[in-house]
Amino acid sequence: MSAPAANAAPLLTTPLNALHLELGARMVPFAGYSMPVQYPAGLMAEHLHTRQAAGLFDVSHMGQLQLIGPDAAAAFETLVPVDVIDLPVGKQRYGLLLTDEGTIIDDLMFFNQGNDTLFVIVNGACKVEDIAHIQARIGQRCEVAPMPDHALLALQGPQAVTALARLAPGIEKLVFMTGGSYTIAGCDCFVTRSGYTGEDGFEISVPAAQADTLARALLAQPEVKPIGLGARNSLRLEAGLCLYGNDIDTTTTPPEAALNWAIQKVRRTGGARAGGFPGADKVLAQIDNPASLPRKRVGLVALERVPVREHTPLQSTDGQAIGEVTSGLLGPTVNEPVAMGYVTPAFAAIGTRVNAIVRGKAIPMEVRAMPFVPANYFRG
Repeated sequence: MSAPAANAAPLLTTPLNALHLELGARMVPFAGYSMPVQYPAGLMAEHLHTRQAAGLFDVSHMGQLQLIGPDAAAAFETLVPVDVIDLPVGKQRYGLLLTDEGTIIDDLMFFNQGNDTLFVIVNGACKVEDIAHIQARIGQRCEVAPMPDHALLALQGPQAVTALARLAPGIEKLVFMTGGSYTIAGCDCFVTRSGYTGEDGFEISVPAAQADTLARALLAQPEVKPIGLGARNSLRLEAGLCLYGNDIDTTTTPPEAALNWAIQKVRRTGGARAGGFPGADKVLAQIDNPASLPRKRVGLVALERVPVREHTPLQSTDGQAIGEVTSGLLGPTVNEPVAMGYVTPAFAAIGTRVNAIVRGKAIPMEVRAMPFVPANYFRG
């Protein structure tokens, strides 16, 4: 890793920085923050522990904000191609901020807290630009209130509910993509039953001043171990979930990224509130005519035990360039090299054979359905 430039901004730290160091974390720069990539147990052990028990992630680098006012939902719906207006109180939904060309500025989660308030979580690397974009576009229609004084923790894994219910009885009644306010270990928390690992679990927003108390209370539970960014990445890839900046960005439309599932019927052609979002003509045309897509995101598995990393070129079996890998690694749960990437539509069908060119050698890969590991969300 090259030395940082003399004028580079110093890395920010999360409210749990001292705890990470105490736990022996290896810290790396990520989204402008010093973040734990792994703890002494290592990435493989952390990944498998999350799949089998419960892992605690510090995701405080992410951006939290509220949109407040009677027009907030209608205003926000002008920025995203999803149904905001009809989202019930107490429910959460996945959304996409789009450019005027219909490409993806960021992916995000938003929650209807009631009282004309939406709670929004955006990616850490994009949060400054996202909040400025939202403010510029709809700041005159609702209050855009960033929450820099809040930390965010994710407790993920099949035993997450056991651990959390011990500290917050009743929280087990939440189902996937619902949430509410809870007092946990004396801390004022807003909790959603969601996450980005494919496992059951929770995301917990807490005042920064209470974050250390909450984290220590959670780590005191026998099911819970601290997990770094390395395992977070391998977990989300096995779950078939996009990483902004790798698998989606401002060159990608939602249909190219195979995210049509996130666009409800009400916003599509023929729907009650069709269009009305940035780039709607292009996005809806691609949904209505999939053959028009220039490329499509697919899951890939290498047929030899060679990890295939991001930016690896993809070719047809007869040597023509057809795309590239955007994320790839040896999946600890599936125990084989998994990846996602973009290919021309002729090569997107499940079972299609392609070659990844790794250091000049053709590694055979097969297009597979995602997720690579079945989702384990709790739907009641």
